[in-house]
Amino acid sequence: MRRWATRTGAAACLATTAWAPALAVAQPAGGGLGSHDASLPIEIVADRLTVEQAEARAVFLGNVLAEQGEMLLRADRLVVYYQLGEAGIDGQAIRRIEVEGNVTIASAEETAVGDEGFYDVTGAMIELAGNVVLTRDANVIRGDRLEIDVERQLATMTSMPDRPAGERVRALFRPSAEDEG
Repeated sequence: MRRWATRTGAAACLATTAWAPALAVAQPAGGGLGSHDASLPIEIVADRLTVEQAEARAVFLGNVLAEQGEMLLRADRLVVYYQLGEAGIDGQAIRRIEVEGNVTIASAEETAVGDEGFYDVTGAMIELAGNVVLTRDANVIRGDRLEIDVERQLATMTSMPDRPAGERVRALFRPSAEDEG
């Protein structure tokens, strides 16, 4: 029992440290989704945590809420995939993080919503897919998939090629009160 508890605690700790880079790079600095202090502790709360040691993953299920400073992530399911080192779990060896079901990532100024997403740590890519809506103030961008190349700080919103003309990527930019004067 003690060995299981140690492994479970280590995997849960591993999962919480995994969100720092994912949330930190979601948007360029300047008050958006990526402009927070990634060194702050992360708390993940869920209805259930299952550590699947043989599959090298930790699964958080049900009303998942991850918070780091002012950054907030909500989803129905969050899975952290990690690599096992020689001594067991290596806290620096996160391979991939996946979220699905009612995904919301929010900062004080921006919110991104979608059906599912992932952060490929080794490939430095973040993707949010399915009915994606990105909002900042009154500005709204909608599409099927938001892809972020972390290293290049390049974000691309796309729609599925088989969509009717009215369902392509849509962006609504409203001038601020300062711009109107």
